[in-house]
Amino acid sequence: MVMNSMRKLLSLLLLLSSVRGFAQQTNTDSFDLDQCIQYAYSNSPLLKQSLLDQEITEHGIKSQLSAWYPQIGFNYNLQHTFQLQSGFNNGNVIQTGAHNISYGQFGLTQNIFNSSAFLASRSAGEVRKQAQQNTVANKIDITVNVAKAYYDVLLTTEQINVLDENIVRLNQSLQDAYNQYEAGIVDKVDYKRATISLNNATAQRKSSDELLKAKYSYLKMEMGYADSVTLLLKIEKSDMETLALADTSANLALENRIEYKQLLTQKRLQELNYDYYKWQFIPTVQGYANYNLNYFNNTFNEVYQNNYPNSFVGISIGVPLFQGFRRVQNMKQAKLQSDRVNYDIDQLKLEVSTEIAQALANYKSNLIEYYNQKTNVELAQDVFNTIELQYKSGIKTYLDVITAQTDLRTAELNFTNALYQLLASKFDLEKALGTVTIN
Repeated sequence: MVMNSMRKLLSLLLLLSSVRGFAQQTNTDSFDLDQCIQYAYSNSPLLKQSLLDQEITEHGIKSQLSAWYPQIGFNYNLQHTFQLQSGFNNGNVIQTGAHNISYGQFGLTQNIFNSSAFLASRSAGEVRKQAQQNTVANKIDITVNVAKAYYDVLLTTEQINVLDENIVRLNQSLQDAYNQYEAGIVDKVDYKRATISLNNATAQRKSSDELLKAKYSYLKMEMGYADSVTLLLKIEKSDMETLALADTSANLALENRIEYKQLLTQKRLQELNYDYYKWQFIPTVQGYANYNLNYFNNTFNEVYQNNYPNSFVGISIGVPLFQGFRRVQNMKQAKLQSDRVNYDIDQLKLEVSTEIAQALANYKSNLIEYYNQKTNVELAQDVFNTIELQYKSGIKTYLDVITAQTDLRTAELNFTNALYQLLASKFDLEKALGTVTIN
């Protein structure tokens, strides 16, 4: 009965391994962290939206700047008059005009000075920069989120490997306990305990396998990767431990934070808006030219037989003399909005300082925990090896072996969890310092 249970457990373990192996065969490509991030840059819906926003902004800028180009238009009119207008001429009443009139008018206008077009010219660079900075901010978020999700998947996979190794040890312990029972050395309690431990380990392994699927799904979402397609990852565990180390002596450089750059751009735009209202009293100057085609005849079919064209050019100047103090109120509003951004900057400084302090504290705390758990793994492995030898020599009980196995498994799982927490806190620290590298 015991051996049948062992066979069933081994069959389940092999089935889980084969399922993972089959999933891996569906895609021969494997991604490292940089490839995952680059894939996210190209496929993340959020980043695609940002890039579209940049294009929309660019077209909006060009639309505003088009006011400096000549504006050319054509108007056409065809009119039939049933009753001609009457008038006096030398004391006589006469009818003037023609029953059928048509004209075509070509018009050209050219802005020489226009306050709205001038603002568009001055602010084009800042508006373009604002859209680009929004994309950079989204790239930073994507980089950090993908990196954390990537290592979460890898370390969960490592935890499954730990559980697999533990199951192998438990199988061996179960076999040893069963053999000793068959030989009459021990009673059936030992191998029943071994069976219980193996059942628990297998259930935990299955639970971790399901958890891994969810973490893969989250990583795919951050990358913009199709959930139906298998994603394979590659990295060495030693690389993770090296990557987890960070420079904790770095000082705050607020200008590295994209949020600070965005606020500076916003402030500059508000200042330009203030200048726009300030100089709005300057006249609008516009040049124009017209060429008109005039046709008229009392007979409808002959209306286009003769053309009487005329043309002219000129300059128009529009001077805003009084607008009900609207310009002054707009100036005050723009000035207050600019001052408000200054408070946003002050608030950001406070938030960033707090964020860095928290991120640094979390990283240092996780670093201590990481080294502590690394030491625990070494100690637990040594204890297990010793107790296993003592059990085989009849010095220790099987309960001691199970306890040592449990301690070793717990230490290894805690170590992988500590490594992930250290990696995640490192990325949070880099984000707080504004040192996240993006391409």
